Amino acid sequence: MYTEMFKSFSEQTEKTLAPYAKFNKVFAKNVEQLTELQLSAVRAYSDLGLKQLKAVSEVKDIQSLTAFNGQQLETLTKLSQQLLDDSNKFSSVAQSFKTEVEEFVADNVKQATPAI
Repeated sequence: MYTEMFKSFSEQTEKTLAPYAKFNKVFAKNVEQLTELQLSAVRAYSDLGLKQLKAVSEVKDIQSLTAFNGQQLETLTKLSQQLLDDSNKFSSVAQSFKTEVEEFVADNVKQATPAI
């Protein structure tokens, strides 16, 4: 008797908590992707900043200053492209998360709504 009661309680609890567990998995996956993107972006921007710092430390005279200034347009182009790529990646992850959450909600609404 008690075994059946505990088994029933366990099954009901599992059914009740299943949507929360599924949402937590989707959320954790999204946080992981965003963290990886952010770390990658920080690494890329740090590398670019260090290269710039090294380049400016090499300026010793007018010729090296002219060469350094000539590289700035290329560096700015690279930076703007990196920013654009990163924003597209973040956008893609956000859109993917939104789609997964919408599907999750739609599935739960279907399960919660009795068939008419």
